[in-house]
Order: sequence, then C-alpha cells, then structure tokens
Amino acid sequence: MKRFIPLFLALVACGSGAPDAPPATTAPAQPAAKVASGGHATPGAEPGSHGDWCGEHAVPESQCTRCNSALVPAFQATGDWCPEHGLPESQCLQCNPDLKIERPPKEG
Repeated sequence: MKRFIPLFLALVACGSGAPDAPPATTAPAQPAAKVASGGHATPGAEPGSHGDWCGEHAVPESQCTRCNSALVPAFQATGDWCPEHGLPESQCLQCNPDLKIERPPKEG
C-alpha cells in the first residue's frame, strides 16, 4: 500500500497548479532515448509497449487523458470515466486504491 502513496500525491499535485513542481512517481527511470521532454513517450511509440509510457502520470501515454484531452470522449463513451476526479475510472487511484498500473517490461 505504501508504494501507492507517492503516486497518489503525484495525481493530486498535478491538478494543484503548482508551477513546475517535479512529479512524485513510482515509475522506474526511463532511458533518455525512449523519453521525450517531460517524461513522455516519443511520438510513434507502439501502444502497449514499454516505450508507451507517460512518466508524469504513470499510465500508458496512449491512454493519458491528462496529456491528451482528445482521449476523454472515448473513455466516457465506454463508461470508463470518473467525473469526480476527471480521469478514467480504470486509472483513478483515489476511487480504486488497490489498482495497479504497471509499465510493460522492455522487450529483448
């Protein structure tokens, strides 16, 4: 349970408006070649791969509604939306504290 506390704090801090505060995350460090600025996946990363990771929000980049608001309607249309916290229910650690969102392992 303790390992989710830093991630929970990072999710809360994201919406706080704190200027340029470094995110607290449990995500492992990513090699520079696989990460664009801000801890995000490089464009063209294969969805579901190790490279498809939003280090800022500790979810797959291809599913990060906080970085790409255009994804929100798709989550809402499938009923996977937490209106209270403004993110997919499948990513809401505040409503689902036992939820584990893990980065896929590196290939090879």
